[in-house]
Amino acid sequence: MSQKKTFHLFKEAEKLGSYDEYPIVPVDADPQLHLSRDTQPQPFFLICDGDTVFTQMSGSGSMEFQSPTIKRYPLAPGDAVYVPAGTPHRFIPTQESVVMRIKAQHPKLEGVAWYCDNCGHEIYRNVWDARLLFCQEGYLASCSDFNADESLRTCSSCGTVAASVDISWNRWQQIADELRKDGVSPAPLAVEKA
Repeated sequence: MSQKKTFHLFKEAEKLGSYDEYPIVPVDADPQLHLSRDTQPQPFFLICDGDTVFTQMSGSGSMEFQSPTIKRYPLAPGDAVYVPAGTPHRFIPTQESVVMRIKAQHPKLEGVAWYCDNCGHEIYRNVWDARLLFCQEGYLASCSDFNADESLRTCSSCGTVAASVDISWNRWQQIADELRKDGVSPAPLAVEKA
């Protein structure tokens, strides 16, 4: 799937899977539109270093937050949710959902986190340099690490051990490989030295 100036959103979504987060407009567009066709609960809370907007195009679900002011926001077609930078959030579809996430073309950092089902304490967080890895690669590495190490799934507050997450359905490495093949890079042309 290549990035285009014009496209039929729902036809493009037929080619995608859960949390593919495929950038769909030309590579120089900022902010960038990321398209997914979600059928699975997001296996982690996503944390973006910039503000994002999540738009429900079809289907239904809810956005969950790790926030003191709002915990869950129901979504139907046409609904959009503004997610402030640094806010852990995850999408839970109740039926197959075509969704778009609008975020910076080249974020500096992205991360994922898991929280204890028993006490709500953060169990594990992984943050990566988004100028070096596509978000899909960060998702895959984070979930793989979480699944492989029980200590990463153990709550330091109450001792509850979280189950490993099912990511058998993911296509994240395939998406990242396809983007590289198409000449897309996770980094802007000139990367600033930290």
